[in-house]
Amino acid sequence: MAKKIQHRLFIEENLPGGGIIALGQEQSHYLANVMRAVAGTAVALFNGRDGEWAAEVIDVKKREVTLKVNEKTREQVTEPDLWLAFAPIKKARLDFMAQKATELGVSHMIPVYTRRTIVDRVKTDRLRANAIEAAEQCERLNVPTSDEPIKLGKLLASWPDDRMIMFCDEDLSGDSAHDALAKVDTKGSAKPWAIIIGPEGGFDDDERKMIRSHKNTVVVALGPRVLRADTAAMSAICLWQSALGDW
Repeated sequence: MAKKIQHRLFIEENLPGGGIIALGQEQSHYLANVMRAVAGTAVALFNGRDGEWAAEVIDVKKREVTLKVNEKTREQVTEPDLWLAFAPIKKARLDFMAQKATELGVSHMIPVYTRRTIVDRVKTDRLRANAIEAAEQCERLNVPTSDEPIKLGKLLASWPDDRMIMFCDEDLSGDSAHDALAKVDTKGSAKPWAIIIGPEGGFDDDERKMIRSHKNTVVVALGPRVLRADTAAMSAICLWQSALGDW
């Protein structure tokens, strides 16, 4: 009888690899000292490429935990191709945004500097750490990637020709998100998409005009209430997933 999986870990190594994997110091500390894993503890492993594999702890040392990889339990699946481009916000809320965007199925995250952005530094390694933790907990089989921060104008100037933009404009001039998306992408997620979310205080008029004028932009409204940046991002992702994603 298969053992009940107690922990999920994202690893960089190929799976199944050689069948034996020695974890790095950070993950070893987590399993041994935080989760109190012992020999025989069941662990699920994934790397975003090779599906999910059942493994078990075979040795616990002070700075290294060793796992034996057993059988594959889930095949790799493809997530919707959805980017989230967002103006950086304060640390705790940015952590929340990275975690929830991962849980909701975003494939790539891009911090974007705008004229009203109040945070001038983003730790992309922290973004990734939050994304990994969320992917482990929500049973995703991959982890969203992320870019270094970029200015809005530069981002739009290099925008991929085939990627659509869901622009959540706070002036409420757009159609309801679900209706607007369905009209543009009738085959549902057949096209790659991105959601662009502004900073606290919103985009200024020039930035709004720049986004609106892009050939791939679909302007949508998120309802009559003023939303915080992180709330707007989560709402937009949910609407996109409902209209075009895998929900």
